[in-house]
Amino acid sequence: MHRAIASILAALLVPASGAAQHSELSAHPRVQEALHLLELWVDAQLAYQEIPGASMAVVHDQDVLWTRGFGLANREAQLPATPETIYSICSISKLFTSVGVMRLRDAGTLRLDDSVQAHLPWFDIGDRYPDAPPVTVEGMLTHSSGLPRESDHPYWSPPDFPFPSPTEIADALSNQQELYPAFAYWQYSNLGMALLGEIIATRSGQAYDAYIQASILDPLQMGATTPEIPVALRGERMALGYTAMTRSGERVPVGPFTAKGIAAAAGFASTVEDLAKFAQWQFRVLYHGADEILSRNTLREMHRVHWTDPDWERRWGLGFSTWRTRETTFVGHGGSCPGYRSHFALDPKGRVATIFMSNANGVSSSAFTNRAHQIVASAIAAALDSTVTAEAIDPHLSLYAGTYDESPWWGESAVFPWEGKLALMGLPTDDPIDELVQLEWIGDHTFRRIRDDGELGEEIRFEVSPDSTVTRMWRHGNYSDRLR
Repeated sequence: MHRAIASILAALLVPASGAAQHSELSAHPRVQEALHLLELWVDAQLAYQEIPGASMAVVHDQDVLWTRGFGLANREAQLPATPETIYSICSISKLFTSVGVMRLRDAGTLRLDDSVQAHLPWFDIGDRYPDAPPVTVEGMLTHSSGLPRESDHPYWSPPDFPFPSPTEIADALSNQQELYPAFAYWQYSNLGMALLGEIIATRSGQAYDAYIQASILDPLQMGATTPEIPVALRGERMALGYTAMTRSGERVPVGPFTAKGIAAAAGFASTVEDLAKFAQWQFRVLYHGADEILSRNTLREMHRVHWTDPDWERRWGLGFSTWRTRETTFVGHGGSCPGYRSHFALDPKGRVATIFMSNANGVSSSAFTNRAHQIVASAIAAALDSTVTAEAIDPHLSLYAGTYDESPWWGESAVFPWEGKLALMGLPTDDPIDELVQLEWIGDHTFRRIRDDGELGEEIRFEVSPDSTVTRMWRHGNYSDRLR
């Protein structure tokens, strides 16, 4: 019995899949518990939402604490998703374009209050508001330029996704009109970001992709990131994309696409490992005095709110989306392209970044990064606090860790180590921390739920076979069979 318990405990306490084995922080018991909970939760969410595959990463400052692939990058070929899997990151591309613009600004090549026409003389969109300010570089960075959302081409329409070339975008401008007066309202604009890509090419004297490659991707050693979709790798190193769930309960493969003239807004492909490097770079610049690509003041400038809509519901930095969740300020961006959803969330003050990529539409990508931060950030803070003592779980309690069948009423219950005790959580759940309850061991394979007020609630009893294998969990007079 003791040998069986020891082997289970050893399995639970090894670093979570993909964790940075060399990092003291990633090996800290509190961080390990948090990463284990994160894995349990993400694995269940993907299974119950029938998301084919996903990859995630958690970064603290210069440590990549954890990377992990879940499910399948290619369902038909049964190819697993890994941290090295490439996905379309779609609108996260805008962050690289914005960094490129700010590099040129810092070099004195352009100004944020420059009009588009100062750099692109062919910009001839219909001016519906001649008394309003012109469309400017800053307006396009903050999505307050008044430009329409898209170029006048149906490139988000299946099955072919006919993205226009830069020439086709320019030719269509004369048939389009400004949507709002400049600096009146927030209106997300892929057209605006595509035009910023053209300004980068014009002012740098290089093709847009060559400039981004040489100025950002190569210095950060982001070797798996490309300013256009690597179609030749699709279904192999690059995940195959799938639709949102259809009414018949299916996810159907999505055909290939390349963003062409919209690449500066939505064309990039990357991995969670490469976006982890992008996060580490920002923490180096902000906190370690690194003078790489941008200065600290410029990066801070990009992270600050530069636009607030009149209703105060929408705020934007220079290229970066900004938001607050549970009193934490985040900067980052999401991405949604045919067959892919992704999200990059950076907590500058806490020096924590969470990254999510999936190969399906109809997925709330920000829910994964926000919950990952909620689960892991407090554990990181506790691990870094010398006054907090990590409570190691009593070895014999790990015998009961696992998942238990709750059908037909629900999915399953997970039992796992948490802050020196065991905890119980229902799966799937949108809020794993709120769902979590701790258990107090009272002996003889029996626990009691710890109520919010600290008092003890009902008993939870585990049924154990003669070979020391837990087979059932009993609660309220009913049992749940162990799944794994």
